[in-house]
Amino acid sequence: MMNRNSILKGLMQLAAISTLLLLQACTEDGNIQGENSVGTQSPVDGVSFRFIESNGLNMRIAEIGAGENRPLILLAHGWPESWYSWRHQMTALADAGYHVVAPDMRGYGKTDKPMDVDDYDIVHLAGDMVGVLDALGEETAVMVGHDWGSIVAWNTVLLHPGRFTALIAMSVPYGGRAPQSPMEGWRAAFGDNFYYILYHNEPGGVAEAEYDSNPRGLLSRLYLSPDSPQQAPLNTDPLRASGGWIDRLGEPVGLPGWLTQDDLDYIVSGFEDSGFRGGVNYYRNFQRNWEITENLQGVTIDVPTLFIAGERDVVIAGASKEQLTGAMSRAANDLRDVVLIPEIGHWVQQEAPDEVNQAISEFLTEIHINP
Repeated sequence: MMNRNSILKGLMQLAAISTLLLLQACTEDGNIQGENSVGTQSPVDGVSFRFIESNGLNMRIAEIGAGENRPLILLAHGWPESWYSWRHQMTALADAGYHVVAPDMRGYGKTDKPMDVDDYDIVHLAGDMVGVLDALGEETAVMVGHDWGSIVAWNTVLLHPGRFTALIAMSVPYGGRAPQSPMEGWRAAFGDNFYYILYHNEPGGVAEAEYDSNPRGLLSRLYLSPDSPQQAPLNTDPLRASGGWIDRLGEPVGLPGWLTQDDLDYIVSGFEDSGFRGGVNYYRNFQRNWEITENLQGVTIDVPTLFIAGERDVVIAGASKEQLTGAMSRAANDLRDVVLIPEIGHWVQQEAPDEVNQAISEFLTEIHINP
């Protein structure tokens, strides 16, 4: 019988290959626009919202700690997340003297949502991050990412090395550009069986149609700890033809200790407003990203780098600190540390905020990026 771990173990494939890899109203230019003015008040004390122009997008950023001579830290969230995933880091880093910005990434929240799938490739995503720096008048920043945001972070520093003084990646490691397209590997590994990345790449928008019909059903089943109790899944047939993803994930029995009902409600409401298409489009660019980054073959990262993950994050597939260090050292010339937090799963900065904040603080102090 397939349980949550057996379904989500497909994420392990993402780690293995990513280690080597790196709807609202349409406007006349083809974008699905976010709001044009500052939206509702932030639920986090001290954090404010505003809109900037970044890489041709109307982008909403969450911001705290702006001020002269305060180093900028740029936080890139993953899927299915939002700026809110960084709520614990934003306040702690601002209190320590940093200027902290967490955008709704392209396709998410109140930020613009282009219709063209190619507009979500890694070159556009990296350009968005540099565009934030330009809009804020900052020459450099510390780049931080989690999940898909980690893939964005690795590649942004590779593509724009002069704009970032340090890199902190969480959950998704990187060991250089893959010699083979990841899509080929996944198709060979899973065949006719269900795998969420292949599902996201099916034509016709079937994945976002399922998720848009039941945002709470999906998010409540994903935002869990490794040992969170769940009911048996409704669908235990491994074949893709038997159905989509939500019914393959057991309904949770309560919330994990690190997630309140208000937290979940806020996250769900964001996707009820924005839909899931934008985030799913990131997955539709795995093949394209591999094709357009041939210039990154053999290119390495020179800035100080830190990697953080939960020890039980399915993305790292049980890899040890030594194994991860060896893999990432091939791509990061100044990998300072690999921090694996015991008993913690995929949502590391939310599950273990104190440990993550401490690791970030120690890293920034070590490399002398101080307010």
